[in-house]
Amino acid sequence: MSKAAKSATGKGAGGSETADGGKTQRGIQSVEVGGRVLLALAQARSPLALSDLATAAQIAPGQAHAYLVSLSRLGLIKRDELSGRYEPGPLSLRLGLMHLENQPAFRAAVPRVAALAEAIGFSVAICIAGPQGPTIVRYEHAGFPLHVNLHVGTVMSLPATSTGRVFCAYLPREALAGMWANQSGSVNQAMTPPDESAAFETALEAIRARRLECSVDAPSPGISSLSAPVLDADGRLCLALTVIGSTGAIDVAADGSTARALLAAAHGISAELAAAPSLLASSAP
Repeated sequence: MSKAAKSATGKGAGGSETADGGKTQRGIQSVEVGGRVLLALAQARSPLALSDLATAAQIAPGQAHAYLVSLSRLGLIKRDELSGRYEPGPLSLRLGLMHLENQPAFRAAVPRVAALAEAIGFSVAICIAGPQGPTIVRYEHAGFPLHVNLHVGTVMSLPATSTGRVFCAYLPREALAGMWANQSGSVNQAMTPPDESAAFETALEAIRARRLECSVDAPSPGISSLSAPVLDADGRLCLALTVIGSTGAIDVAADGSTARALLAAAHGISAELAAAPSLLASSAP
């Protein structure tokens, strides 16, 4: 190997022997340190100052700054000009969406959601579990514009939205704990976490029974919604579909036409996911 190639791998990045006698593959140490910076930002779940990011990544602030310059040039990180804090950049978001687009539930949901929005005349959002809470990853516009700022990346309140309560009803408590902690400082601070409120748990049981939840004039006056879970073959929540419209125009009754169309779409996606393993097995040689 040339001196340049050896230098590129970084000190200590050469192959080494594992406990079972195998060889680890050679990597580039500087790339792995940059990965630690990205991991620290991801685990923080919020923008970080340089000093906090350096501490979390276990590197010196001066070294962290050099990595942040390069990561910013690549678009993996961006710096907010007002706060000076660092957050994921456009390339990170594109990579995240690429990963999402390869998930079976999302692939199955996209065409059904587009058809649903066209059929009912209301906007429909696909939401997944993000670090800060249920997050819109696809938004199909339909009907008249709404006076509410909903878009890809919007995080829904756990207690105050139909989408959030669906996630509370179906996600494991340990998964909810981090989301609840992230939202507790900005949304409905007086709300007791679901595992500590008997009344809220009763409401969640009702959601599980009908596989549907609604919000009227909440969290925004004049805006109402219906949300339904999409479950896999084992009953685990993959994502939620949420129909959003103007109060009075959208029928939020559990037995109404909008609810029936929404439930049919959610059940159709779940059925497609349940059929996928058997289809793969039947096509195997």
